[in-house]
Amino acid sequence: MAPSYAIPSSTTQKKSEEADALLRRRNEELERELRNSLEREERMKEDLIKLWRRLRVAEEGEERLCCQLGELEAEAVDQAREYGARVVKLMEQLNDAQRILGDQGSFCSASTISNDQ
Repeated sequence: MAPSYAIPSSTTQKKSEEADALLRRRNEELERELRNSLEREERMKEDLIKLWRRLRVAEEGEERLCCQLGELEAEAVDQAREYGARVVKLMEQLNDAQRILGDQGSFCSASTISNDQ
């Protein structure tokens, strides 16, 4: 038996060319989508890096503020202690002055009584 050869018909060839064209268009579409996806990914990476840097700046600022707040609190405690000690000292002075005035008042009234007699 002699070998047989299949000769493609023109309709089969057209269908094959159409399928090839369709595959090429689909491939171009997919390549475009891939490029767009890679560009979006790159933009997202850049945005993420920017956000990460901003976060670091914010964290450093927070640390500085906490440190300053701690220093201010310590200073406020010292001032409150000094104020309390000053109040105690002034109260003691006031008590001493009242006692002295009370002693002088009784002395004055005793001397007035003895002078009247």
